[in-house]
Amino acid sequence: MRSVLIVDDEPGMRAGLSEVLGRGGFAVEQAANAEDALARLTERGGIDLLVTDLRMPGMNGLELIRAARQAGCQMPAIVITAHGTVEDAVAAMKLGAFDFLSKPFSPADLLHLAVRATGERATPESGSGRAKGGEGAAPRRRPILTRDPALQRVLAIAESVASSRAPVLIQGESGTGKELLARYVHESGCRRGKPFVAVNCAALPRELLESELFGHERGAFTGAITRKTGKFELASGGTILLDEISEMELGLQAKLLRVLQEYEVDRVGGSAPVPVDVRVVATTNRRLAEMVDRGRFREDLYYRLTVIPLVLPPLRERPADVDLLTDHFLERFSAGRALRLAPEARDALKARPWPGNVRELENTLERAALLAGGDVVTADDLDDRGAGVPRLALTDLAGLTVREMERRLIFDTLKRTQNNRTQAARLLGISIRTLRNKLAEYRQRGELPADASAES
Repeated sequence: MRSVLIVDDEPGMRAGLSEVLGRGGFAVEQAANAEDALARLTERGGIDLLVTDLRMPGMNGLELIRAARQAGCQMPAIVITAHGTVEDAVAAMKLGAFDFLSKPFSPADLLHLAVRATGERATPESGSGRAKGGEGAAPRRRPILTRDPALQRVLAIAESVASSRAPVLIQGESGTGKELLARYVHESGCRRGKPFVAVNCAALPRELLESELFGHERGAFTGAITRKTGKFELASGGTILLDEISEMELGLQAKLLRVLQEYEVDRVGGSAPVPVDVRVVATTNRRLAEMVDRGRFREDLYYRLTVIPLVLPPLRERPADVDLLTDHFLERFSAGRALRLAPEARDALKARPWPGNVRELENTLERAALLAGGDVVTADDLDDRGAGVPRLALTDLAGLTVREMERRLIFDTLKRTQNNRTQAARLLGISIRTLRNKLAEYRQRGELPADASAES
């Protein structure tokens, strides 16, 4: 069982954090101040994760992490605060903190971060929480599990170019693990241990995204009451991930191209460029070459990004990985139980086309582990289609390609939900964005029925 040490001077907050992480399968220990926490870490070890408040009487959270690193304790750390600033976040990341969580936050956010952090454990001696080499010890890379030769070749290329500053473009369908591969590139090279900053280019309009990426000066626009440090500056020395870069508007693409050429950023309202030392990794689930042909993506930026192109194969092309990942996720979500799959359940997983790829498989196994009444996960536990969506019999699938099975499943689900895409995506176990991309692909090929085109 993974162990976590919670450090907070407020008893109520310690109790709340302990409840969330305890229910999530962690063995929880508590400390009321940083001094007691440091003694606990250095005297006995055995801690897999540190969750600490930032502001505490005496030694604060950042000082605790620094002292723990100097003592050789290399477990990942999550810093929590109600009064965080950009400078605090930068300081935490420079010390090797896994993430920085601002109050208020949801229990799900905390548990998600804790699971991710302990999945990227920093030391080979996983039970001790300590590593040789002190503060400079390199974190261990989070593994990417695969038996697929094509994906293994991608990983080999990623490792070979990891220490270069050349831009990397990762392409693949939604759910294939593009961000995981981006982190793998970061952690495989000389920038490991330095900041890794992810930005979702589809989440913000252009005006806010420009400020988010490059920062702004005080008074640059209405509401700019203080200077903001942009994500490129925060990532300096490390890596910046530009997720869904295909959604970036053309005007901002031109400014990004200059950053890639000159390695300096212009803050909004700034008077002089600011130099940055950063590795750019971009991801997209769309075909950028086709977007260039249609004038929706800059050709010069495309060629600048594709110095090192990496393409992740979809899960339906990696049948050997379905079994491997199934066992991995089942162990992760078993919460201490010795869960196993019934033979018919394993056959059902192998028969699925997985339009949502690894993310869909992960969600399916997490749901099944929660629904399983005993130690055996049955085919019924895997049924996430809902009462109104029938399964296809195996005899109906004979002679069909995987792509055709996927297409039939999507159209049948849309029909059963009266073309409600949100509900259909939920029943299919994929994101609404994945569903939209699939329908756009079918429309381009002339394979979209008229009754499946309405937006809901």
